[in-house]
Amino acid sequence: MQAIKQYIETHKQRLLDELFELLRFPSVSADPKYKADVLNAADYVAKKLTDAGADKVEVCQTAGYPIVYGEKIIDGGLPTVLVYGHYDVQPADPLELWLTPPFEPTIRDGKIYARGACDDKGQFYMHVKAFELMMQTDTLPCNIKFMIEGEEEVGSNNLGIFVKANKERLKADVVLISDTSMISMEHPSLETGLRGLSYLEVEVTGPNRDLHSGVYGGAVANPATVLAKMIASLHDEDNHIAIPGFYADVLELTESERAELNAAPYDEEEYKKDLDIAETWGEKGYTTFERTGTRPTLEVNGIWGGYIGEGAKTVLPSKASAKISMRLVPNQTSEKITQLFTDHFLKIAPKYVKVKVTPHHGGEPVVTPTDSIAYKAAQKAIAEAFGKQPIPTRGGGSIPIVALFEAELGLKTVLMGFGLDSDALHSPNEKYDIFNYYKGIETIPLFHKYFAELTADFS
Repeated sequence: MQAIKQYIETHKQRLLDELFELLRFPSVSADPKYKADVLNAADYVAKKLTDAGADKVEVCQTAGYPIVYGEKIIDGGLPTVLVYGHYDVQPADPLELWLTPPFEPTIRDGKIYARGACDDKGQFYMHVKAFELMMQTDTLPCNIKFMIEGEEEVGSNNLGIFVKANKERLKADVVLISDTSMISMEHPSLETGLRGLSYLEVEVTGPNRDLHSGVYGGAVANPATVLAKMIASLHDEDNHIAIPGFYADVLELTESERAELNAAPYDEEEYKKDLDIAETWGEKGYTTFERTGTRPTLEVNGIWGGYIGEGAKTVLPSKASAKISMRLVPNQTSEKITQLFTDHFLKIAPKYVKVKVTPHHGGEPVVTPTDSIAYKAAQKAIAEAFGKQPIPTRGGGSIPIVALFEAELGLKTVLMGFGLDSDALHSPNEKYDIFNYYKGIETIPLFHKYFAELTADFS
């Protein structure tokens, strides 16, 4: 531990400067105008992997954005850790809500503000720098492989193709991911599961053109009004999702599992204060931890139609649309839930409008084993770095490729994230604490150390 801390202290400024260089790339995979920036970010990651000591570093082309691969095999008889991360980021909109430009990283109160600071550039880059640390101090105890992609924020459409075509190259004993969060630095935690995702777009069409709301209002159905009513009907008075069959496959927690989950530190008033809300909202009969980690949800991510510019324009819009995401839990599947939603939404559409449902992408829920060698190694690493045992939690987000790795590579995943729920992921003013960044670089080598030791003990 002393050697680890000494290395970080000696190279502290450079470790931060390099992350800032990475954050300056506006690598927004969802917007084609940033294509060159996404590609430049991939090249930067490849260069830094090479500089850190990786062999066979390659920017692997796909039908979309490339996957950066690198490895260091020190002994075929030692275990291998496959590190996954992504260098693409969410769009920064709305730009006017950022206090400082999203791609000009800025430090305020010990926090790095930039798009991608936490999700996932700051977190995956900790692994690159931890690898460098182990190489420079001659303490790498196992083999390591890196697979850093550029399409996570748009559904990882080409990652599955790459994984299926490179099973031999990607052979490993465990996948290690830092793209999740902890409860806090005072209460370190390890996520033991993630929700799945069904993401789609709906469009409601009424008349063949925008109409004068005075001439036609009251005689022709307004698609925006109809869409609002249809969406409102998707939850009942207890905030359950009102789609027939939606909960049919949901795996309910046992009472002991609920008790363990709710034993984690939680301050309802602090939660509301942080979000500036008067009350929490959700499915009746469940706590906030249960609602955000173990229950399925349906959320409107965006809704639009008609005139939204400056001033007034009295129109009855021809179309109205919305983007909707549903978070899924074991044993739900994205394919089934997408179909249930589609069938229901088309069924409830009134005759005076036409409705179209377009699926975008999805992913499956996962639960990671807490009795594995890799999980125990993560526990020991966090306990040593933080001075206390990590609390097991369930993550509310989705990382669809976790299920992919298990299905195609037969590998379980350890979710060792260092972000915080308050880091404003996908929102303006995304941040990542400098302390968390350095703490991750400090903790990751300990994971490799204990994973190698525990694997040897059980072999």
